[in-house]
Amino acid sequence: AAITAHLRSQGDGDGGSSYDVVVGTKDWHIAPEGHFAPEGTEPDFEETWPVHCVVGSPGAEVHEGLDASLIDAWFLKGEYTAAYSGFEGHLEGTGDSEDTQPVLLADWLRERGITEVAVCGIATDFCVRATALDAVAEGFQVELLSELCSPVSVTGAAVAIDQMAYVGVEVR
Repeated sequence: AAITAHLRSQGDGDGGSSYDVVVGTKDWHIAPEGHFAPEGTEPDFEETWPVHCVVGSPGAEVHEGLDASLIDAWFLKGEYTAAYSGFEGHLEGTGDSEDTQPVLLADWLRERGITEVAVCGIATDFCVRATALDAVAEGFQVELLSELCSPVSVTGAAVAIDQMAYVGVEVR
């Protein structure tokens, strides 16, 4: 809900966003090798996780508080391996068969002349951090919308924010 409110507050007066494009990422797990804690064991919330965002399950659906109509493109990540960064994903509908090549986020943004990105979401200390760091590595100017992020742990988030700031991410 907070991200939807933010996007609407950045509006152009016609219900659209003042951002050139708005991209969403989805964990899109089919069989992510080693990502889920083995059955009968507890996840460590560092490298292993509870089962989540499995394709075809309610957990893979867009949260009802996010107005999906505000998203211009979705990038899917983590189908068969652990993937934290949106830059590890591919454009929904590409790379899903032998007939299509995956379109990667960095390429998609560059094709649209995007040079600056604002990053927010869950989890600050994992996916958000990885996406922001990869965005910097890809040459984008990056802003972290920290009030629109949620961490796995508060301590982990503080470390992640320090790491992002260290490489030049503007933390808001």
